[in-house]
Amino acid sequence: MRARVFVSLKPSVFDPQGTTVTEALHSLGYDTVKDVRQGKYFELDLAVTSAAEARTLAAEVAEKVLANPVIESFRIDVD
Repeated sequence: MRARVFVSLKPSVFDPQGTTVTEALHSLGYDTVKDVRQGKYFELDLAVTSAAEARTLAAEVAEKVLANPVIESFRIDVD
């Protein structure tokens, strides 16, 4: 089973990379782009039999390894 984990900075955390991308887009004429926030994406292939097991395992991995809970949050999608 495949789980996808999307990790992003919490809204209250300053995102200098996102700011740099936003400014670059504005300089290229994309003035309608208001803000960019960067993040990380992981695909986990899991040897489990149910979506519930996959979600639980992916959440445990995300909390312990993939995301820094102080400054990041995560979302999980399971196939």
